[in-house]
Amino acid sequence: MTDRIIDLADKPVRLSVRLEQLVIEYGEDESATVPLEEVGVVVVSHPQVSFTHAVLAGIAAQGGTFVVCNEKHMPVGMILPLESHHLQSERFARQAAASLPTRKRLWQQLISAKVKNQGHVLQQIRGDDHGLLALARMVKSGDRENVESRAARIYWRALFEDPGFRRDPDGEGFNGHLNYGYAVLRAIVARAICAAGLHPALGLHHHNRYDTFTLASDLMEPLRPLVDRAIVRYAGSAAPDAPFDRTAKTHLLTALTGRLTIGDEERTLFDVATTMASSLAQVHGGQRKELLLPEIV
Repeated sequence: MTDRIIDLADKPVRLSVRLEQLVIEYGEDESATVPLEEVGVVVVSHPQVSFTHAVLAGIAAQGGTFVVCNEKHMPVGMILPLESHHLQSERFARQAAASLPTRKRLWQQLISAKVKNQGHVLQQIRGDDHGLLALARMVKSGDRENVESRAARIYWRALFEDPGFRRDPDGEGFNGHLNYGYAVLRAIVARAICAAGLHPALGLHHHNRYDTFTLASDLMEPLRPLVDRAIVRYAGSAAPDAPFDRTAKTHLLTALTGRLTIGDEERTLFDVATTMASSLAQVHGGQRKELLLPEIV
């Protein structure tokens, strides 16, 4: 099955459902259809997109995600499937009962994988991992020595070749591109979490009373460098003040539909996110000791 990312940002569109198909009408004489079962994420940015209740219900019923953006084209809301697994209640209970040592051990695995993937991306883009692969092996339970932050200080400056660059969600320039990419990535991971019968609000490390998707914020950490790589490759052909337009979004979304390596197999990002979430459910159920995490190689 194809998992599609549909970004509606350029012009007014009307969405409806007909015969298990998502119908996208651009005008009286222009339309397209996509099987609901193939819809992975719909991102709505244009202020004149209209949709029926059947669209939201149909996408959610098939396990898809619907993301709504504000006037700056930044995601501000997300609709996820409510029930996606027959053992959901049991898995919720096991997830909530996870011990602190277990959560710290899982966070160690996630951060180690994230820093390793940052090192791989630096090798691919700049020809040198800048010591991050060695740092990845130094992450301890709960990342109590804050290797993640140490790696970030090296990573961002080397990645953009700019000593003054810092990752700031409220910052200018390519920070906005990164915000959008992470939001789409988070939606994909949140969808996978629900499909695995886990609750996206029961995080391993992130804690925020205003964030109902803390587990998605946790599990997406090793995948963030995938977005970073796409943005910096785009940055190589664009000005620092380049608008976040259709060209930039197409470049990013194309990168997110590429393939990653997990468990010695090449998979799509949707498959990888599903495998990660399923492995977490197995850890909580006692069937596994470690998460299955991807390498960006």
